[in-house]
Amino acid sequence: MDEELNGIEAIRGYIDRVVNGDGKCRGMKVLLLDASTTQMVSCVYSQTEILANEVYLVARLDDTKQQQEISQSQSLLKAVCFVRPTEASVGLLSKELQSPRFAEYHIFFTGILTSGLLRLLAEDDTLERVQQVQEFYGDFVPINEDLLSMQCRNTLAMSVAAGTSWAPQHAPLYERNVKGLQAILLALKRQPVVGIRFAKHSACAEELARDVHDAIEADDIFHFRKKRRGTLLLVLDRRDDPVTPLLSQWTYQAMVHELLGLNNHRVVLKGAPNISEDLEEVVLSSSQDAFFAANRHKNFGDLGENIQELLQNYQKQTAQHNTSNLNTIEAMQAFMDKFPELRSQSHNVSKHVAIMGELARLVDFCSLMDVSQFEQELACKDDHTPHWRELMEKLESPNVKIPDKLRLGLLYALRYETSGNLHMVKQAMKKGGVPPDMVNLVNVMLRYAGTKSRGPGLYGEDHGALAKMTKSFMTSVQGVQNVYSQHVPLLMDTIQAIIKGKLKSDTHPFVAGSYAKPPNGAPPESVIPNEIIVYMVGGVTYEEGTKVSEFNQLNRGKIQVILGGSTVHNSTSFLEELKMTAL
Repeated sequence: MDEELNGIEAIRGYIDRVVNGDGKCRGMKVLLLDASTTQMVSCVYSQTEILANEVYLVARLDDTKQQQEISQSQSLLKAVCFVRPTEASVGLLSKELQSPRFAEYHIFFTGILTSGLLRLLAEDDTLERVQQVQEFYGDFVPINEDLLSMQCRNTLAMSVAAGTSWAPQHAPLYERNVKGLQAILLALKRQPVVGIRFAKHSACAEELARDVHDAIEADDIFHFRKKRRGTLLLVLDRRDDPVTPLLSQWTYQAMVHELLGLNNHRVVLKGAPNISEDLEEVVLSSSQDAFFAANRHKNFGDLGENIQELLQNYQKQTAQHNTSNLNTIEAMQAFMDKFPELRSQSHNVSKHVAIMGELARLVDFCSLMDVSQFEQELACKDDHTPHWRELMEKLESPNVKIPDKLRLGLLYALRYETSGNLHMVKQAMKKGGVPPDMVNLVNVMLRYAGTKSRGPGLYGEDHGALAKMTKSFMTSVQGVQNVYSQHVPLLMDTIQAIIKGKLKSDTHPFVAGSYAKPPNGAPPESVIPNEIIVYMVGGVTYEEGTKVSEFNQLNRGKIQVILGGSTVHNSTSFLEELKMTAL
């Protein structure tokens, strides 16, 4: 099988080359970035690693204050620029070249640069300081090896507007998604020879799939010398599964994002009880933290045990290096050699203990065990009478927080859109303290992703009664330990259908001309890919990321999935973007 799809390695490989000017920029240098590339670099490189590559300073091209601070004495330094190929970034570079602060400029773009923008740069480089201009296709942020994001906001409104007269308002955002998806294919060096498929109900997914296909047809850059047998590109839309972003999470990475926020691998603990100053903002990155890499997909119970073990191992190590035992010069030297590592380990242990403590406090404070169990019931089972009764209890309860009452109301409305009494639910939400603008999100949600707007399959509608009964039965057999993780995102049902050759063309058609016709007149969906690149317009979730990672572990060497999306949502960001669809 071909080398694995790995978003972190792809971006890291590019940045390794960038920081050394692709072998042409030795010695001390300044690294100039824009807002997007700053996020990309911080995801795969620590500050220490940057410094180890002789980078004297990392600066933002758009930071005027920092520009003034760079003194004349630094003008002998070389500058390596890593930016997106946009008018804004090229404008900043042109301004830089008109009155250059550095002796040389080595410019790397994260995607395809138009000839017009290249000409603009050449015209402004009157002093001929630019040594090279290259295209590296790193136009996305790798969150995990198999989870990629464009870090775009408000793409729900973009996907809703697709195919309408409102679409031009979202053109720059749409273009960002197209370029990002092209960059994923180029960075991973994959051409989707099995075909390009899209969710039929989504005008945005269809447009994106067609535009990527047209780009592949028009530019040889997508036609790699090394032909790979079986890559499929699948473009989906968040609106086909509005349930997953509304659910409470119980695995480490997803839980941190849901309860504390995880942005550019940073977690803000400031304001939480008993948090020391050095832990007010911490980094959670799988490429810089071995414990997090090993535990990011672990559930809350296992995580608690593993953090306890981490703490005990650290205590054993520090006991061996107790300063009262330092009786010889050799022992002192050994301690000093080990001291930086122990100090770094101490911060890491403190960080995970602090995060775990805050998660446990919030779970207790928000009665999340109780709330989450009911969310899972609403997401997985059709059982109206008990669901109605429990929803009314939860909406009345002072122990259930307002955001959780909103999420429960939305989950009920999606499940029982045609059979439930939604008017009474909204009245009960208001009575339970949910503000009117939040209650109105019930209507907004059903307009965005109700039965008339989304594709089939969310509640097993297209699998028939037997499949629904089997799913419900398996859920009850799996037992109590899984009550918080019964839900399986629609994405995984879609992937399972693909690998069985059963994802129908009438729900997920192929872009015409994107696939080679199978022999014997078999339908194109019968060809089983060995790699699936999924891109979800409107954003993905860490729950889907975890499920994809588990799938890849189970199917190692047989089939691999990599998941990309406009952003990574938690329930807060999803509902904020949902509001924007009503404007």
